[in-house]
Amino acid sequence: MHKFTTIITGLALLCASVSLHAQDATIRIHDEGTGVTIPAEIYGQFSEHLGRCIYGGLWVGKDSKVPNVEGYRKDVFDALKTLKVPVMRWPGGCFADDYHWMDGIGPQEKRAYIANNNWGGTLEDNSFGTHEFLNLCEMLGIEPYISGNVGSGSVEEMAKWVEYMTSDASSNMADLRRANGREEPWKVKYFGIGNEAWGCGGNMTPEYYSDLFRRYATYLRDLGGNHLYKIASGASDYDYNWTKVLMNNIGADKGMKGISLHYYTNIGGWVGSKTSATQFSDATYYTTLSKTIEIEEVLQKHIDIMDTIDPEGRVDLLLDEWGTWFDVEPGTNPGHLYQQNTMRDAIVAALNFDIFHKYTRRLKMANIAQVVNVLQAMILTNETEMVLTPTYHVFEMYNVHQDAEFVASDILTKTVKSDRKWPVPEVDATVSRKDGVMNISLVNTDLKKAKKVLITFDNEKAVSAITAARVLTSKDVHDYNDFGKANVVEPKAFKDYKLTKAGLEVTLPPCSIAVLAAK
Repeated sequence: MHKFTTIITGLALLCASVSLHAQDATIRIHDEGTGVTIPAEIYGQFSEHLGRCIYGGLWVGKDSKVPNVEGYRKDVFDALKTLKVPVMRWPGGCFADDYHWMDGIGPQEKRAYIANNNWGGTLEDNSFGTHEFLNLCEMLGIEPYISGNVGSGSVEEMAKWVEYMTSDASSNMADLRRANGREEPWKVKYFGIGNEAWGCGGNMTPEYYSDLFRRYATYLRDLGGNHLYKIASGASDYDYNWTKVLMNNIGADKGMKGISLHYYTNIGGWVGSKTSATQFSDATYYTTLSKTIEIEEVLQKHIDIMDTIDPEGRVDLLLDEWGTWFDVEPGTNPGHLYQQNTMRDAIVAALNFDIFHKYTRRLKMANIAQVVNVLQAMILTNETEMVLTPTYHVFEMYNVHQDAEFVASDILTKTVKSDRKWPVPEVDATVSRKDGVMNISLVNTDLKKAKKVLITFDNEKAVSAITAARVLTSKDVHDYNDFGKANVVEPKAFKDYKLTKAGLEVTLPPCSIAVLAAK
């Protein structure tokens, strides 16, 4: 497939020594544009009933002493509003295939109590259910993405859930919704038919799951003007056969609008230690970056299969779980997946976005795991405080790319080798344009050295001024924000650039991410 951003490395550097003599990297921006829009949904979130993501994270209840907006933590609510979250997936994850939606409706004091058997056996009181999730999405302007229960549920249960949420008729489920306080139906676009059907969602074969999808999809109907975008439970990482079987056996003709993919940056394996989130060597840092950019090859291979079987592009690819997965913080419940979030995580997020933006012909959504207190979280909370992580700041700085036109560029940069296959570019970038503003995001992965970057344009008059610029960096890649020291890593005004006859000259601090707005 055509790549709109080309990273030129290796032998090409020998032919470009003159270009790199005065700077460490050069970027050529083809400012005529591509006509390709970066979907806002690439910046999606994932909220699972796992650890303290929901309870104590998103939700504290209306009677809580913690300041709240209709039961939602006010500090978290306000932070998500600033983030401009386009879409959020719920209730799982593995929890989705143990979740029975009728346990989470009606008077909260009468809702069923269950044990969260997937994640540490924690008590689940179901005080956060369908109404609470969809109302939160509505209040924040977020498109909801529901994951339905195939593993332990039934076709009837799932069909009734769709009716409960979206029907405007005088029907049993719609009337039950009205009795529970919601007169008008919600708009629910994205609906996942199961999660990780190859694993915690039922340990199925792709052939068996394909038949189940077709059965479930038949009974998930468009009601009251609502149109469902039905998503199949897709592959994990390198399971290309899963994608091939689903594309052949289901396809768009049988209701599959999207197929999911899960990929985690996890360098220690799934059993035992995964390595620390905060204590790591320089070599481990580069290994982590190499593992995360390997996602480009994974995307390419899944997309190649989809292109072969569906050349018209009727089925989209959705990366609905991605991010870093390290050891939990010492002293915390291993089943709650609470990990800290350093400047390394910020670099991981930025590199992933630079890759995602190139594949939006097929890749229409990405949902990082997870939004609060779990894995590569945007936000961390305790009983009284909230912390914004370095990853949050990348999402906030990069939201200028949402629904913007992707602008092609060529990047001439050196690379760093690790003990994994993929060399790590010293400098990476994304360029987009929206409302007459060109937004240029830059990444310097080098832990020790600042990088001088020369940015040139096909049209010498493409940029006349830089109207805004911020940088995210820290003195140490291990730095993170924590309770009592919440502002160790945060964006600051950036001034180390200048427009010259040669182009835009930028000096990026070591291990940094910068975003510049140009007119």
